[in-house]
Amino acid sequence: MIFKRKLKQIERLDFIIAGAQKAGTSALHYFLEQHPNITMAHSEEAHLVEHPHRHFFDDEARFSKEVDYDVLHRGIKFKQKSLLTGSCTPIYIYWKPAMERIKNYNPQIKLVILLRNPIDRAFSHWNMQRDRNREPLEFLEAVAQEKERLEQARPLQPRGGAYVDRGFYSEQMERVFRFFPREQVHVIKFDDFRNNWQKTVTSVFEFLGVNPSVTLKNKEQNLISYERRMTAEERQYVYEIYRSDITKLEELLNWDCSDWKPVGSGRSS
Repeated sequence: MIFKRKLKQIERLDFIIAGAQKAGTSALHYFLEQHPNITMAHSEEAHLVEHPHRHFFDDEARFSKEVDYDVLHRGIKFKQKSLLTGSCTPIYIYWKPAMERIKNYNPQIKLVILLRNPIDRAFSHWNMQRDRNREPLEFLEAVAQEKERLEQARPLQPRGGAYVDRGFYSEQMERVFRFFPREQVHVIKFDDFRNNWQKTVTSVFEFLGVNPSVTLKNKEQNLISYERRMTAEERQYVYEIYRSDITKLEELLNWDCSDWKPVGSGRSS
């Protein structure tokens, strides 16, 4: 559903790239922004003037009172041929109250979700925090301390150090489908996006209902040099944490995630 536009104003966003973090959301935002019929409402994530370190649907203070949605719509620079307006905030799939809030905001909104091998996602997330001097611990040390970080953040969720917790996708996707019908949700496997970005972006354009035949330019997004590679021992250790959840996700999405599993752990050749 496309809401009628007022001059330089919208009633609701038409779609949101809702996650996951470190799974190609920045790159997808870059491609969608090039479409003449799509306006991305915010530069990349929905940061707001009042709380620049927060977003919108994961802002607990905002939702403790009557919500002013107009704040979300301010300052949007519409393209001349714009038909759809979207936003990108990767924490929404992870932040537990976000999906219900988004549904209350616009029950017809479309969601685009990218999922990456949770082991690689966790390591990339840890590496990003290390690069920003926000994580003093080594990878497995940080994984071991995560339970304590989760406890400290309750009743909410930690934002920076939830390397493993953000990768339990089956629970997150079940929550998405609890509030939105599957025809309003487009789930992308990060590996498919990386291996054939043109086909993936075309599928998103088709899902959103805009012309899929547009010329796009490509560039690498958010490149961070890893200080080292993940070891085989680290990969196997974290896989054991995710083993059952990956199986649940395969059943939920009808995916084959054998390429997410280390050699010798039930991965098909």
